[in-house]
Amino acid sequence: MPAVRTVFPLVLVFLLALWGCEGPSDKAQDSKTGTKAPVDQAQPAPVGDPVPGGRIVMAVIGEPSNLIPPLSSDSASHDVAGLLYVSPLRYDKDIQLECFAAERYEVLEDGKLLKFWLKPGIRWTDGVELTAEDVEFTYKLMIDPKTPTAYAEDYKAVASFTVTGRYSFEVRYAEPFARSLVTWAGSILPKHLLAGQDLMNTKYAREPVGAGPYKLTSWEPGRKLVLDVNADYFEGRPYIDQVVYRIIPDPATMFLELKAGGIDMMDLTPQQFLYQTGGPSWEADWRKFKYLSFAYTYMGYNLKSPFFSDVRVRRAFAHAVNKEDVVKGALLGLGLPTIGPYKPGTWMYDEDVKDYAYDPALAKKLLAEAGWQDRNGDGVLEDASGRPFAFTILTNQGNDQRIKTATIIQSQLAAVGVKVEIRTVEWASFIKEFVDKGNFDALILGWTVTQDPDAFDVWHSSRAVPGGLNFVGFKNADADALLDKGRHTVDQAERKKIYDAFQEILHSEQPYLFLYAPYSLPILSSRFQDVAVAPAGITYNFTKWWVPRDRQKFRLEP
Repeated sequence: MPAVRTVFPLVLVFLLALWGCEGPSDKAQDSKTGTKAPVDQAQPAPVGDPVPGGRIVMAVIGEPSNLIPPLSSDSASHDVAGLLYVSPLRYDKDIQLECFAAERYEVLEDGKLLKFWLKPGIRWTDGVELTAEDVEFTYKLMIDPKTPTAYAEDYKAVASFTVTGRYSFEVRYAEPFARSLVTWAGSILPKHLLAGQDLMNTKYAREPVGAGPYKLTSWEPGRKLVLDVNADYFEGRPYIDQVVYRIIPDPATMFLELKAGGIDMMDLTPQQFLYQTGGPSWEADWRKFKYLSFAYTYMGYNLKSPFFSDVRVRRAFAHAVNKEDVVKGALLGLGLPTIGPYKPGTWMYDEDVKDYAYDPALAKKLLAEAGWQDRNGDGVLEDASGRPFAFTILTNQGNDQRIKTATIIQSQLAAVGVKVEIRTVEWASFIKEFVDKGNFDALILGWTVTQDPDAFDVWHSSRAVPGGLNFVGFKNADADALLDKGRHTVDQAERKKIYDAFQEILHSEQPYLFLYAPYSLPILSSRFQDVAVAPAGITYNFTKWWVPRDRQKFRLEP
């Protein structure tokens, strides 16, 4: 997809220096601590000079919930919003911070003072110029307790924000903050339109006005969203005229549309990647990519549930589930088992944490110690009151891997006396009615993995609130202390010690059963040129993709 759910933060070494558009860089990475470059097919030979025109049709399994980025946490919303808005900073193909709306910035006073200068002449798609007052408005909106956002904490670390000119602003921190620059890779919102609006009811949630490379021109609920090129985009007009997001909840239907030419790009399932997209015609008309994604899949427990409040139960499940079987069965081997919230192979992943051994006998022993026994010989465990250990795994429709994962876990838990039902729910309802409200026993979901180890928003006790990202309700004072300390430590070696200790707590407490990091398996029509894989994936240069004139498809009219 042309955008990702979240940005990929970096660890930054604060320097007393002036930086231009590249900003600080830390591109030297070794094979032990760095992120391995992904691999894909060889780049086809150029077919000519880039020309404008044509459209690309994307497929998403769920409808966006809100196109004001801070108010949404679903991937569909962020995929679309990523093409509508700009931010002072962004990430390049190597996941390194660079300037975007900012033309330069300074980091001073050991990181406690940031100075930014925006590029003049950036305009919202309604013609109004974007200025430092828009950044200030966004900052104030993010720290306003009435703003229903899960992403406020980085902004709350700011001691003061000062507009110093039409295009310049300063941000001061009381102490060095490891994520200070990462904060300013967040979307800028339009003050002239959103000031005084009820954000939960504003029309701009569905009729957004941004300053990005595209603008939303139509939205047919349940069917599609159409984005037209922003000809006045400050970085230069993107080549592709139109981006269409078709909402197709069923992956099988999505694949049929791909084969029929109804969409140009989708994420393949392992089955489709390995067995259904081979042969001369596929090789001629499509390009497939494979690289370890910045994501992981997990089973999260509602820690308020009487089933999962005892850590012995959660540890028992870690012994009862064979992750290798899950990877083989759900992913056909196209993934890696994982033990924590970081991408394997990166510097923050704790290689010293050893996973719980697959041991059903030990799982039964731990469950018995927690009071769950087969008291009537029917094969299902019960507690002392006679309540059976029977719960529901909830996941979203349209994700075959998660459904298969749930099915394998269902079988493996049945072997230790636990009865599991599986329920799938349409994405928007899944988030709004179940995840945000904590209305579940257990769920299977995935998170994008950040390049920065800060995980405050997902794991800190303060985020265990309705609508917060800590929706499993994990509360641990030692983990909170480490998360707080890690945010204010800028030395990478010291941060690694902190987050290794944090991972050890998660491993011991098991609020999630961390399952696997999947491979990304996108497929794209060979019509699109200048597409190459990088650590950031393939869409880092989406505005530079183009289609030869004789292979361009007609635009759709709103």
